[in-house]
Amino acid sequence: MRKLNVFESISIDGYFTGPHDDMAWAHGGADDPEFDAWVGQNASSGGELLFGRKTYQQMEAFWPTPMAAKQMPLVAKGMNAAKKYVASRSLQPKWSNSHLLQGELVAAVRELKSSAGPDITVLGSGSVVAALGAAKLVDRYQFVIVPVALGSGRTVFEAPSPLRLLEQRVFESGKVVVTYAT
Repeated sequence: MRKLNVFESISIDGYFTGPHDDMAWAHGGADDPEFDAWVGQNASSGGELLFGRKTYQQMEAFWPTPMAAKQMPLVAKGMNAAKKYVASRSLQPKWSNSHLLQGELVAAVRELKSSAGPDITVLGSGSVVAALGAAKLVDRYQFVIVPVALGSGRTVFEAPSPLRLLEQRVFESGKVVVTYAT
């Protein structure tokens, strides 16, 4: 069975978005070549991606552009090449290798996990992550903890979720990547 992983940037106080769905805080801070190299390597893993509609639209608007190829060439190459699934009732995906999930989210992802293929990673997409976590479909969470406190916002967890630490890595920028198994 394929694994379902979550990759999410969160604030030090546990939010993936600020009070008005703001995410600019996640991309600020000092340059960190080591972190950038790690992100590029992560994006080249060859897995498949899953997005909610909002995150998909943000990604589709940036990664296929010349600006993305110039700023983060390894990440852009990986994002554009990856097979992508989008959970939406209304969107018609146009980004290369994108496919609309059919039917109800939990059932569609359960079927996707049981099919042959590489592991699947949900990027962002907090509402999708919350629903899949509540359905016990997430195998692993990987959080980039950004050293900023937001005070309020949205969290990916709607109920207590015991997790087991698998690894952690601290970067010069103060970002910490932690990986947990469910």
